[in-house]
Amino acid sequence: MNDKLIFRLVAAISIFVFAVVVLLNRHIIPAPAAIPSFIYFFPKLNAILNGTCSVLLLISLYFIRKGNVTMHKRINILTFCLSALFLVSYIFFHWIAPETIYGDLDHNGKLSAMELAAVGNVRTIYLIILTSHIILAAGVLPLILLSFYRGLQMQVAKHKKLVRWTFPIWFYVTVTGVIVYLLISPYYNF
Repeated sequence: MNDKLIFRLVAAISIFVFAVVVLLNRHIIPAPAAIPSFIYFFPKLNAILNGTCSVLLLISLYFIRKGNVTMHKRINILTFCLSALFLVSYIFFHWIAPETIYGDLDHNGKLSAMELAAVGNVRTIYLIILTSHIILAAGVLPLILLSFYRGLQMQVAKHKKLVRWTFPIWFYVTVTGVIVYLLISPYYNF
């Protein structure tokens, strides 16, 4: 495959994923009337997948620094697959489950003055982490796809250039995904 085709494919996948997330987040595609009970395990599953990917990214870095390209590649393939599973799980959960608002202790979908006072500045910290997580998660997908392609094709120089940006962003997204879960989980209404 030539680079032009790869760039088009990466752009198409990235745009498609972004569009699906936006459509489901805006509830343009209606969710089923009955929420299956298993859906409430998904946030914990997503945190586990994100945490696992964080560890795997560090292991991958360790192996490439030791010159073990085979293990580096295997770990990255596993990380890529787990990230894809996370993405499907994330989309599915946010399509079906009702929105959870940080600080909403009575689960009525609104924050009262009392609830805002109870969470204080932690809500601001949560929103900063969440916002940076969402923005970087949307932006890192094409970088991951291109880095993955370059690595599989053994285009080492191009792979290294991309990974200088991809790795820290991907790692930040996976770590903050776990942090977001830990912060929001007390407010889930399940």
